[in-house]
Amino acid sequence: MPKKPAAEPAPVSFEAAMAELEQLVAKMESGELPLEVSVAAYKRGSELVQYCAAQLERIEKQVKVLEGEMLKPFATEGDDDEEEEDDE
Repeated sequence: MPKKPAAEPAPVSFEAAMAELEQLVAKMESGELPLEVSVAAYKRGSELVQYCAAQLERIEKQVKVLEGEMLKPFATEGDDDEEEEDDE
């Protein structure tokens, strides 16, 4: 019976996961990977995307706590003009 390949280790950080994901995408886009390797790369990429999404969600929750649940969108230049018009 063939052995299952060892599971890839969890990334050490969000940045490491993004760097690995970028490398995987570049290899896959080159079109030079054999089919089995491409499937394994796709699976690893999916794991990395899930990891990054979870990290972003965790950080977003921390920011909400720090901001007291009062997150406000950044004002853009167009927003300033609208506020001035409302005051008139």
